[in-house]
Amino acid sequence: MDVRIDNVRKEFDRFAALNDVSLDIRSGELIALLGPSGSGKTTLLRLIAGLDFPTSGAIYFGDEEASRKTVQERNIGFVFQHYALFRHMTVAENIGFGLKVRPSATRPPRSEIRRRASELLDLVQLSGLEGRYPSQLSGGQRQRVALARALAIEPRVLLLDEPFGALDAQVRRELRRWLREIHDSTGHTTVFVTHDQEEALELADRVVVMSQGGIEQVGTPDQIYDDPTSPFVYGFIGDSSELPVKVENGQVWLEDRAIGLDASGVSDGEALLYFRPHDIELLDGCGGCVAGTVAASRRVAGMRRVELEVGGSRHRVELELPTEQAAAEKSRIAFRPKRWKLFPIAGRSGAHLPRAA
Repeated sequence: MDVRIDNVRKEFDRFAALNDVSLDIRSGELIALLGPSGSGKTTLLRLIAGLDFPTSGAIYFGDEEASRKTVQERNIGFVFQHYALFRHMTVAENIGFGLKVRPSATRPPRSEIRRRASELLDLVQLSGLEGRYPSQLSGGQRQRVALARALAIEPRVLLLDEPFGALDAQVRRELRRWLREIHDSTGHTTVFVTHDQEEALELADRVVVMSQGGIEQVGTPDQIYDDPTSPFVYGFIGDSSELPVKVENGQVWLEDRAIGLDASGVSDGEALLYFRPHDIELLDGCGGCVAGTVAASRRVAGMRRVELEVGGSRHRVELELPTEQAAAEKSRIAFRPKRWKLFPIAGRSGAHLPRAA
């Protein structure tokens, strides 16, 4: 089922939680809505679900406008962060609940509901637990039951709101892999909300990065990580460092020195230089590079993370170095970004520079 969001605005007491958002979701796609708290991602999910209605704009399921239809009319499957299971019902009863409460004309017979619950228990790898109650299950098992219940009604669209947020890190990692396998085997159009970038990049076919009620960028995980189109996306996705620079005659300058980055075709002016801490090359010395003094160095898993003071301690950047790399406090390190991007400082001259290698 294709879903189309067309210039949707949602206001709460004249505050715009969503501001003219448009998005096309393809049938069978797994989409992540990613952003910080207050970015509008949960509001957008609720509008798709029919739990809220847009102030203006429209939502389409296929060619059908669904903006004012209820959750039931849209046939939505919804999985919440805190499971929302019925404590007095067994696992099998929870899974079959959505089918049991259908109007009599569309309600399957009891034997079909039991068969469907058993089938879904196999799918979510909980066979043999149909007689247990939610209190007798772990957090990960409860979330599997919640997903099975959402799938039981054969939804046109499956929506998940921070589905793993209440679980510990190890269980989240396991369930992420499992959810991707479930999606690939069932093919439902799926939209899930998360503030966890690792979760979004690992799970989704495409990621929708949101900020302040709008969409900053939509793309595959590779596109979002490797080619951010705004300072916000660059800073929010993955680790990044930034330096204030200026462009003059096709060269990038940091204070009074050119740092060896070619900015041919870019208008002169002040800008911010963004790069990933691991996307650098170390230099013994240079006539064109970034150099600074080590302010802190710490071991983080299989690499060394270094905080470098640049420009007489006016700026700090982070670098990721091999663990064997010497990085004593107050020592000097020279480097040059290998992959980087420039963004003009608002209101000043300069131009957007595509990613450079």
